[in-house]
Formats: sequence, C-alpha cells, structure tokens
Amino acid sequence: MKRFLLTAVLAATPITANAQTATIDDIVNAHILPRFQTLAETSAHLATTARNDCSITSQTLQAAYSDAFDAWVSASHLRFGPTEVDDRAFALAFWPDSRGATPRTLAKLLTDQDPVIASAEDYAQVSIAARGFYAMEFLLYDEALSNIGDADDHCTLIQTVTTDIATTSAAILDDWKTDYAARLSSPDASGTYRSEEEVLQELFKTLATGLQFTSETRLGRPLGTFDRPHPTRAEGWRSGRSARHVGLSLAALNDLALRLSNDDLDISERIETSFERSIALLAELNDPIFTGVAAPQSRLKVEVLRQSIDSIRALVRDELGPTLGVAAGFNSLDGD
Repeated sequence: MKRFLLTAVLAATPITANAQTATIDDIVNAHILPRFQTLAETSAHLATTARNDCSITSQTLQAAYSDAFDAWVSASHLRFGPTEVDDRAFALAFWPDSRGATPRTLAKLLTDQDPVIASAEDYAQVSIAARGFYAMEFLLYDEALSNIGDADDHCTLIQTVTTDIATTSAAILDDWKTDYAARLSSPDASGTYRSEEEVLQELFKTLATGLQFTSETRLGRPLGTFDRPHPTRAEGWRSGRSARHVGLSLAALNDLALRLSNDDLDISERIETSFERSIALLAELNDPIFTGVAAPQSRLKVEVLRQSIDSIRALVRDELGPTLGVAAGFNSLDGD
C-alpha cells in the first residue's frame, strides 16, 4: 500500500510541474508580451503624432496620448524585470508626486529655455519627474504650465517627452522578448528564478501589489479622510482619466488572476464574479475624476468600491495564494 501511494505521488509530480509551466507560458505569451507590445506600438504612434502636430489643443495628439497612456496603465502592474532597469517604470509614470516635482521641473526647463529639451537622448538623463505620461499630462492639460515659456519650446518639449516615452517603451519590450520572457518560462538553478514556484511567486506578488496600489493609492489618495478628502490627488484628474485608470487596472488584474487560477474552477469563478462586481460599482459612480469623494453620499460609493477591491485582495491572498503554494511577500508599497 505504501509503495502504491509513493508511486501515485511521484506520478502526480510531473503533472503539477507541467501545469505550472503551462500557466507561466500562458501568462508570458498572452498577458505580459501583448501588453508591452501594445505599449511600444502606441508610444511610437504618440511620438510620430507629436512630430507632426504638437499643439496642446490637437485632438489627434490627445487621442494618441490617451491610447498610449491606456497601454501603460494596462501593463503598469508588471513592475519587475525590464521595467525596473534604469528606473524605466518611474520614467514612464512618476506618480504619486506628493511634492509637485513634475510641474516644478517642467516649468524650470521652459523658463530657463534649457537646451536639453531639444534632445531626446540627453533628456533621458533629466529628473524622472519631468519624463513620461504624467509630465505629458501637465504639458497638454495644465493651464498654468501652458502659459510658461515660449510656444516653440513647448512644442519641442512635447516632441522630446513623447520620443523619450517611445524609446523607453521599446526598450522594455525588447528586453522582454530577447531575455526576460525566457527567464520566466525556463527557470534554472543559476538563473533569476530557480524554479516554477519562484516564477509563480513573482506573478502572484505582481497581482497582489497591483490590487493594493489600486485600492490604497488610486482610490485612497483622493478619498483622504472624511474630514479632509482630496479629489485633486486623484491620478490623471487633469485629463479626466482617474476612474478610467481604475477600470483599466481592474481589467488587467482580472486577466492575470484568472490565468493564475485556471486550474481551480471554483476560485476562478469567484475571482471573476468579484472583479465584475468592482467594475460594475465603478461604472455606477459615473464620476470620471472622483470629485464625489467630497460629498458624503457619493463618497460612500467610492468607499464601497474600495471595499470591493479589498475583498478581491483577501480572496487572492487567502485562497489563490495557498492554491499556488505561494504568498505575496514584501513589496515596495509596504514601506519606505
């Protein structure tokens, strides 16, 4: 009997390993690579559009910016590997900016007519606060900044920032395709990941941290406290994108969660139902920039939305994690 049980266990082991490998390959090829491919393509289109029309009132430029920003938000939870090299994720998305470094740095560049604004290569060395999608938001949508400096310098700066975004996005994709995808798909004892379990740990942490960021930062910052709400601390409020970012994030994290849980139908169904509830609550708000956090009745709706996301976090932590045999572990949101 003991020999039979041992044989059964040994026979089951390759199946488990194969299932882990299949899950990882699916996430790499169907979740990660397509997102960075889209980011690179839309960012390249944004840079091309800006070269042809750099007017801050251009609907074509604003649409290209929106598409590229959408692509980043949909990939922004993937904060490991190529996005960490040279602080690329921060170079694309320096937010929250609690000290106002982005508008201050941009204003100085324009006021000083700094020659660095004319060179995308040199611009890669400036403060990350003046780079990426949030810098572009100020350049396109902030009235105070639009009145600083020379109009030609504004145009040049927009073209340089968008070129820098495209260069950074292309570098991330290239690293994924030529190197990092293989690190996840083929872990080995001398590599970044020594086993499939370590890869799943990374992916699970990515999911958990993404949910935490959406709850605590995308919603928590504008909510503030009941006595002191902060609607203008919402992400992307100048361009009307605050709720949009929450929706994009939830959709991306839902996709990752379902791919991680695909071997457990019960957990998959409950995860999908939970995400659907949060997405429905977001739609019911009808509040693109979370101005409702300042009024008691509408504030409650935002709090309910945040609670629903925290319920997903608990489900992921308490049930999906043990199923995968992993835990979220430490992440950058846990401390300074």
